[in-house]
Amino acid sequence: MERKKNKQPKLHIKSGDTVKVIAGDDKGKSGKVLSINLEKRRAIVEGLNMVTKHVKPTAANPQGGIEKKEAAIHISNLMLVDPKTGDATRTGRKAGENGKLVRYSKKTGEVING
Repeated sequence: MERKKNKQPKLHIKSGDTVKVIAGDDKGKSGKVLSINLEKRRAIVEGLNMVTKHVKPTAANPQGGIEKKEAAIHISNLMLVDPKTGDATRTGRKAGENGKLVRYSKKTGEVING
């Protein structure tokens, strides 16, 4: 049996989720996922993994200068925050009431909306 080449991977986090960093310099901090890069399996989290970027002067920004912005974090270093308890939790998938797969918290069994 052949496997499909360009199948979208199923991830345990989505844009808009609140996540906690479990490894790296920002370990223990949490924030909201702004975007996800599926090809590289990385996510940009609001206010975390800040890097300094030197910006050239342009017509829109004639001063140029140094700005801080979020850099991507590998999703293996992120854990979803349980909406009920506020702790980091693993996620599972089960069929919801209309037969569609929904994510749920392995700690509390609570269904995660999003």
